[in-house]
Amino acid sequence: MGLYDAARLFGFEVESSDNLRFIPLAVRFNLDRFGMRITLDQWQQLPHADRVLLARFPVEDDAELEKNFDLALEEMMKTHANAAPEQIERDPEPVWAHADAVPEAVIRQSSLCGISAPSLDGWGKLDRFQRYALAKLSRNTDKVNHDFLPAMREFGLAD
Repeated sequence: MGLYDAARLFGFEVESSDNLRFIPLAVRFNLDRFGMRITLDQWQQLPHADRVLLARFPVEDDAELEKNFDLALEEMMKTHANAAPEQIERDPEPVWAHADAVPEAVIRQSSLCGISAPSLDGWGKLDRFQRYALAKLSRNTDKVNHDFLPAMREFGLAD
C-alpha cells in the first residue's frame, strides 16, 4: 500500500480541519500508533505541503510505511520547527482496537450529545480507524466534542 492520493480526511473533518490548520485524525492515528507527539504549534509551523503529505500516509498496518512516516515527520520537524517529535509510550491495547466492546468514553460522549451510544453490532461493523476516531473524539468526557455527532452520523450510527 502506498500513500493515499490526497489527504485522508473524514467528511466531518473537512470543515473543522480548516485546510489542515488542525491535526487531522489520520495524522493523530499514526502519531499515536507510532508513539509520537507534536504540538499544534509545531504542526502549524510545517508547510502546508508537508502537512498534506503526512495526512496521505495510510492508516492500515504497513511496517515499511511506518518507518517512512517516522522519518518524514522527524525531518519535517527538524527543518521547519527546529524540534523533534516527542516520543511517547504506545498503548499496547487501545480501546478502539477492540470491536467487541463499546468504550465507556464513547458511551459517555453519546450521552452528552443526547444520542444513543453505538450498539455493539454497530461498533463492531466500524473499521478500526473509525473506532479510533470516535474514541479520540470521546477522550474528554466532561464536555461535548463538536465533531463527535457529525462523526457518528457519517459512520451511520446516528440520525
